[in-house]
Amino acid sequence: MTSLIASLGNEKATIAHVAELIKRENWEKIILVSENKQGAIPQKPNIEYMIINPNNMLSELAEDIRKRIKIDDIEVALNLISGSGKINMAILSALLKLGLGIRLVALTKEGIKEI
Repeated sequence: MTSLIASLGNEKATIAHVAELIKRENWEKIILVSENKQGAIPQKPNIEYMIINPNNMLSELAEDIRKRIKIDDIEVALNLISGSGKINMAILSALLKLGLGIRLVALTKEGIKEI
């Protein structure tokens, strides 16, 4: 089973996309990187919110995320449809520095697909 890491912004449509992505797959662990906790996300015991300060410099954000991600696998599913470009770059940088393989995933009309 794969862990999902997703950026979570404040836009209702992209929050709905991430929420549906969470519902449709049995993820081992779900890490949502966000400025704040979103109520529209389904409640599951394996969801971890990583609340970050978007006012920090990009390099500080990346380092903070890198230090806080605890994954026991060699790859993760990654969804960057939500959130800002700055936060998305920080997530991607952190995952690459950890040496994790990345599978970009998105919800499509046919279900969850690797991009």
